[in-house]
Amino acid sequence: MSAVTATAEEPVERTQKTRDVPAFLRGRRHGLTLGALVALATTAYSVLGLVKFSAFKASVFDLVIFDQAVRGYARFGPPTAPSVGMFYNQGMDFVQPADHFSPILAVLAPLYWVYNDPRTLIVAQAALLSLAAVPVWHYTRRRLGPVPAHLVAAAYLVSWPVAQAAGFDFHEVAFVPLLGAIMIERADAGKIRYAVLAALGILLVKEDMGLLVAGFGVYLFLTRRRLEGTGFVLLGVGALLLIRGVVMPLIGSGGEGFHWAYGSRGATLGEVALSIVRDPFGTVWQMVSPEVKVDTLAFLLWPMLLAALLSPLVLVAVPLLVERFLADRPQWWGTDFQYNAFVVAILVLAAVDGVHRLTGWVRRRSPEKARALGGHWAFAVCVIGLTLVPRFALGNLVESSFYTEEPAVAAAREAVAKVPDGVVVEAANNVGPALSARTTVLLWGPQAHGAPWIVADVARWTFPFGGPEVQQQRVDEALRTGYVKVYDRDGYVVLNRP
Repeated sequence: MSAVTATAEEPVERTQKTRDVPAFLRGRRHGLTLGALVALATTAYSVLGLVKFSAFKASVFDLVIFDQAVRGYARFGPPTAPSVGMFYNQGMDFVQPADHFSPILAVLAPLYWVYNDPRTLIVAQAALLSLAAVPVWHYTRRRLGPVPAHLVAAAYLVSWPVAQAAGFDFHEVAFVPLLGAIMIERADAGKIRYAVLAALGILLVKEDMGLLVAGFGVYLFLTRRRLEGTGFVLLGVGALLLIRGVVMPLIGSGGEGFHWAYGSRGATLGEVALSIVRDPFGTVWQMVSPEVKVDTLAFLLWPMLLAALLSPLVLVAVPLLVERFLADRPQWWGTDFQYNAFVVAILVLAAVDGVHRLTGWVRRRSPEKARALGGHWAFAVCVIGLTLVPRFALGNLVESSFYTEEPAVAAAREAVAKVPDGVVVEAANNVGPALSARTTVLLWGPQAHGAPWIVADVARWTFPFGGPEVQQQRVDEALRTGYVKVYDRDGYVVLNRP
């Protein structure tokens, strides 16, 4: 009897377990899917950066700058960046926050206790950029549902501004998509305290991040959260003036005009603001001229099908775009570098909010169309993002040539091996990252710094020279002043001064 009972109950028990397992997975499938997306993106971004590092395509400016600063924090010392300090004639003890105010880099210091190498920053950046998909997903889920949220998260992860940032060394911008998305998502969820904490973190990323926080305050004010909006505006503007005008000069910034990029409009923030008020039409024209600025705006907005323009949240990105497009530096205007990653998560969330608002308008006329609108839009922007992958940095991952080493890479490795540990070395821009973990790297340039070791490249143009012929002249000059050549192959030259 007992045997019969056990046999009868056994299939029932197995059936119950079978039902429980799918229920368990169903309850967590969205989290697992999002986690898989984040992990896959982190891996892709890491591979992108690490392959470039291995192929000597990383650079002293800017990977070594941040590596030196984080290493200083990791040793419980000042975040000195001698590479940038000597470049600007500020000395070996120049601290990185005096160059760009980024004390948030200190949170990466514990990673250097595990692996003391610039590649740690490349992987950390990959993870930070990817994790922004989490608040993007939560914000989108509340407005459009979980499935569209996965599609929008994927669209963010393959977006070209994120790819360009991941494919170019390491930069402080790695923190901004995550913190910016948290600030917006938490405020939207009614958790204003967490939004304030995220805003405070943003202010520690770079000296101009007060513009982003103030822009968010304007958005809150215009959406009838006037008290909170006013607070964010005052916090952002106050931090901008305090950090740029007081803190950075106190810690050793290069003085008046250091890193100033608005000479055509004035010498101070006040003069620039006054020039905008006096000439609003000229300001608008400067925002769209030359044509590269229009191209950048188009690439920022149309992958989301211009939906960001339907939301007041787009105002959060406006101050940072104005800051870039009114500057005198053409490298800030285009799509080649990391600058667009400062606003990409904001524009994605603005687009989601814009579609949500559009859905509300459509619902009044056709409820059936309204239910499908969000999902169709999310699918479309995900597809658009994927079609843009080959055009930007992520496209390298599917090119076999990206993983094929150039013949000169072997010579570069041999040149690096000639430099002993613990020395000061002037290194070509693409060579410095391979030396930064075990030496003090200065950027090799037209101005001699008297370092006992030099690793030069005379076969290829390297920043900040005007051309290879000038680089050869610099090597010849060093040889005339007492340096001895200890290595010379494929354009890589190692010099030592006995």
